Amino acid sequence: MEAVAKLNNDPTAPRKIRLVADLIRGQRVSHALNVLKFTQKTGADKMEKLLLSAVANWQALNEDAKLEDADLYIKEIKVDSARMLKRLRPAPQGRAHRIRKRSNHITVVIDDRNSGTEAPVEETVETEEA
Repeated sequence: MEAVAKLNNDPTAPRKIRLVADLIRGQRVSHALNVLKFTQKTGADKMEKLLLSAVANWQALNEDAKLEDADLYIKEIKVDSARMLKRLRPAPQGRAHRIRKRSNHITVVIDDRNSGTEAPVEETVETEEA
């Protein structure tokens, strides 16, 4: 069963966070946590905390399963734009330039590779024609 963790209105530009998300997309959770721990990018610490939250959510959903036996991987990771604060900065000759302070929403979905949640194969019954 998959687990989801979200971080809304993070005041970091989505472009910076997507660089970190691309590093760990599709990786095993243990490997992704190691990568995030030693990455010096801007959003690596927030992404690590969010991934740990997704693991905790998975444990809450699967109380009977052991975390050590599970083969958790990052099924999906999305970074979307959020609200944008618009500010004005003085410019020469009485003009004003617009400053856009961007923020983002991050969604992480993790799943167990061993869960066997693939769609069931339907059996077809052939009829004999006489």
